[in-house]
Amino acid sequence: MLAELRIRDLGVIGEASIEPSSGFTVVTGETGAGKTMIVTGLTLLGGAKASPSLIRTGAARALVEGRWAVDAACADALEELGAEVERDAGQAEVLVGRQLAPNRSRLTVGGLQVPLAQGAQLVGEWVVIHGQSEQVRLGEPARQREVLDVGLGEVLAAYEEVYQRRAQTSRELDELTSQARARLREMDLLRFGLDEIAKADPQPGEDVALAEEAIRLQAVDDLRLAGRAALNALAGDDESYGDQADALGLVGAAQKALSQARNDDRRLAEIADGLADAAAGLADTASSLASYLDGLEADPLRLEWIAGRRAELQGLTRKYGQTVDEVLAWAGESARRLAELDGCEDRIEALRQEVAALDEELAGRADELTGLRSAAAEQLSRRASAELAALAMPNAKLEFSLTRLPEPGPHGQDRVQLLFRANPGAEPGPLGRIASGGELSRVRLALEVVLADDASDQTLVFDEVDAGVGGAVALEIGRRLKRLARRAQVVVVTHLAQVAAFADRHYVVSKADDGQVTTSGVREVDQDERVDTLARMMGGLDDSAAALGHARDLLRLAQTED
Repeated sequence: MLAELRIRDLGVIGEASIEPSSGFTVVTGETGAGKTMIVTGLTLLGGAKASPSLIRTGAARALVEGRWAVDAACADALEELGAEVERDAGQAEVLVGRQLAPNRSRLTVGGLQVPLAQGAQLVGEWVVIHGQSEQVRLGEPARQREVLDVGLGEVLAAYEEVYQRRAQTSRELDELTSQARARLREMDLLRFGLDEIAKADPQPGEDVALAEEAIRLQAVDDLRLAGRAALNALAGDDESYGDQADALGLVGAAQKALSQARNDDRRLAEIADGLADAAAGLADTASSLASYLDGLEADPLRLEWIAGRRAELQGLTRKYGQTVDEVLAWAGESARRLAELDGCEDRIEALRQEVAALDEELAGRADELTGLRSAAAEQLSRRASAELAALAMPNAKLEFSLTRLPEPGPHGQDRVQLLFRANPGAEPGPLGRIASGGELSRVRLALEVVLADDASDQTLVFDEVDAGVGGAVALEIGRRLKRLARRAQVVVVTHLAQVAAFADRHYVVSKADDGQVTTSGVREVDQDERVDTLARMMGGLDDSAAALGHARDLLRLAQTED
């Protein structure tokens, strides 16, 4: 419920504040005074787009603040978002603000800045504004369906959830089916590559090993000469008959020279042991060299085979990777991809079965929704037509027409159309095409009164709901708004005294002109002032006895409605 609304420098309003009643609050004022800025302020708090032209002439910025009383669950949710909530004696209130500057607009909820879309979703649950745009929307099929679906929330949500699942599953099925040809081409390419690699049967690191072996075979003569020279230096040449010194002989001589004296000095003994280790190492190296030379043979056939094998492997590395290891990695990934693609046919069949099951479920839920809509349409049409009769339209008839669509849509399988006739004998036609502005206003109010039970936690704002009517009809509109206010908070901007008389709280917007800038303010009028205000609204003369008497009678009549 809206506890307070404050406006500063918005339109022609310099500064104003209203504290709506929990029941019926009315805002009146002469044309051009700026009373619709009250509605504009609430739309801004609801996240509506703003124009810098709304800032009052001469002001740097405009500010709108709304203080809302919220229940405990809503307060807890807001605090989880980081908003500040004022709690006192079991009551919770949150401040929503909208600041307009020439180059920016900011919306805050409990001091927390939020995007306009989030603010619209949040505040939209607290306040419903019925302006001229809503009256136009009432002529649209989508809005007419929304009106009919009030109270069908859970059933409609269940249908929409199944519809979304069916749409998502169908999209996946269509995608897989449409890509079948491309998938088959990819599978053929993968199989060709895998077969080619399997036929060659490359081994990890084989290309590197073969390259090293080829280099060794091509340099076998050089390797033999180098190895033999090194072996001769280590162990000598059998053909030299001891004439050429070798490393092993020299080390042996050194050992022999130290063998007699090592017992006389421990340090020299350590050196002699080192020579023994060196001799053993040289002997091992000489043995390895001899073994290497024994196994070093030229093998032209092997070299030729290596060249052919390397050419075969290079054919793979040109296509599938720079090295054999990369080729094997490609093969592993391709095998997984091939298995995935091969399983698409199974997936397609599973999706077809799932779509069929969802179609069956969706059809059942659509039938359920149609049945509930038909029942709601009959009841809503009857009750709304009764309300229209009370609003001086005794022959008017309002009915919902449900046409079965060829297939389920996002909101069911029904095309909903609101039909209206104002006079007997006339064929009902589309509401938006045949109803006048005044008739649309009354239809909208009739529907709101009928649907009031579902708006008990909301603030309902009506802007010019009485447009195009007057006299006895205006009195009935006032009565209906008063009845509506027993279940929801109602704020009405009106120019008719017959409507204003039924309000629990009355605010007047008045303007002042200094010759350069027009400024409006808002003030509450008490019971005595209301007589003068209503008299002025009815005849423009608030001091005539007839006007004052008429205003008193009007107030007395309105108060008896309680």
